[in-house]
Amino acid sequence: MASVRDDESRPDGERPPLRAEFLRELLVAPAGPLARLEVVAESASTNAQLARAVAEDPEAWPAPALLVAEHQPGGRGRLGRSWTTPPRAALLGSLLLRPDVPRAVLSWLPLLAGLATARALRATAGVDAVVKWPNDVLVPDPGAGAPAALRKVAGILAEVLPDGGVVVGVGLNVSQRRDELPVPTATSLALAGAATTDREVVLVALHEAFGEILGRWQEAGGDAHAAGLDADCAEVSATLGTRVRVERVAGGDVVGLATALAPDGGLEVREDDGTTSVHHSGDVHHLRTHD
Repeated sequence: MASVRDDESRPDGERPPLRAEFLRELLVAPAGPLARLEVVAESASTNAQLARAVAEDPEAWPAPALLVAEHQPGGRGRLGRSWTTPPRAALLGSLLLRPDVPRAVLSWLPLLAGLATARALRATAGVDAVVKWPNDVLVPDPGAGAPAALRKVAGILAEVLPDGGVVVGVGLNVSQRRDELPVPTATSLALAGAATTDREVVLVALHEAFGEILGRWQEAGGDAHAAGLDADCAEVSATLGTRVRVERVAGGDVVGLATALAPDGGLEVREDDGTTSVHHSGDVHHLRTHD
């Protein structure tokens, strides 16, 4: 792509800004699938800001619409966790969707966004991205141990709006140094040895991958199995086939083998007592085989 900028040759602190007009030329109708794209210098939370903007003036935000922030000092992850990054070091965006599918299957959206992110990173950045159920994207980090340990490079948060629309937020670490990461279990594309850390290239790849997956899902009426997307999600899953401990939001842990994705995208776990349970929320920890 002619827009590639050699970010890796720049000194620290000279991370280039996103070019909003250039991205609109690529992604906004009639050239692209988006109805609107905005890039802001800072947002406490792109999900919250986009949801608020849609509530205040729905006609100004026809779906699909994308809001991207250069800096997000107070971003939100799952279960109320924060997601913070240095300015211009990450891709921080929220996409407004109004998918023509039954409301009951919207639970698949985080998994589909994770699938799209993993595929885009594999194709564009050349990293072996996988998904930790339901919505953390992991990549091998050569600096985190030998063999390269899997570390979180992206998180996804999907929220249903009161009017039935959905906002899907993605926070992807791109150029952070190790001392800029919020937790030791995180990494960035730069630390993972990615083929590119050009945020524009990665953003376009993410949107193209998500658009293709959403198109298949909607054509199947939201039936992930009929679209073959449940199998695709399983293929990039780091969780299935792994011994896990699920910390349930309501309290109490479940330990067992993650065996499959349920029809609604939930995680099926064969517990140590032989029973099977399905989980739709909570923290999932991958365990070593002897744990």
